[in-house]
Amino acid sequence: MQLAELGRRICVLGPSNSGKSTLAAAIAAKLGLPAVHLDQLYHLPGTDWQPRPTAAFVALHDAAIAEESWVMDGNYTKCLPQRLRRATGVILLDISMPASLLRYFRRTLFERQRPGALEGRQDSLKWLMIRHIAVVAPKNRRRHAGMFDEIGLPKVRLASIGAINRAYRAWNLER
Repeated sequence: MQLAELGRRICVLGPSNSGKSTLAAAIAAKLGLPAVHLDQLYHLPGTDWQPRPTAAFVALHDAAIAEESWVMDGNYTKCLPQRLRRATGVILLDISMPASLLRYFRRTLFERQRPGALEGRQDSLKWLMIRHIAVVAPKNRRRHAGMFDEIGLPKVRLASIGAINRAYRAWNLER
């Protein structure tokens, strides 16, 4: 599928540390669209991933999806139905749990700047996140795959890091 077929409001979904934010930023840059990183809306800037109050997050989310165009990365399933009603296309990164864990370690140990990071903070290793990737994310991955099959929008499933890399090349994206 050509990138343009996904329209001007693209959701990028997938497990934690699958590359959603990096892909969203690359697509946004290529298409001249704003990138919206839901982690930055959900968490307070300058904190160690402290969540905002739910009502504040939902208000920020709903204001973001009301915009004319965006590439939005993140799951936050509480807000997913209204996001999908506004979306014109969906990309699902469906990479394995070991690949997500490897990306998490690389990101926290070696990357100083990355798309989607919280303003004023450097990522750090957290046992809670490791547990989330190893235990919770595989269940979410199965749920997202089932949901993806039912979405009636233009959509692309990238089921491995190799598939993600091929999409970068096919769509002429820069990381």
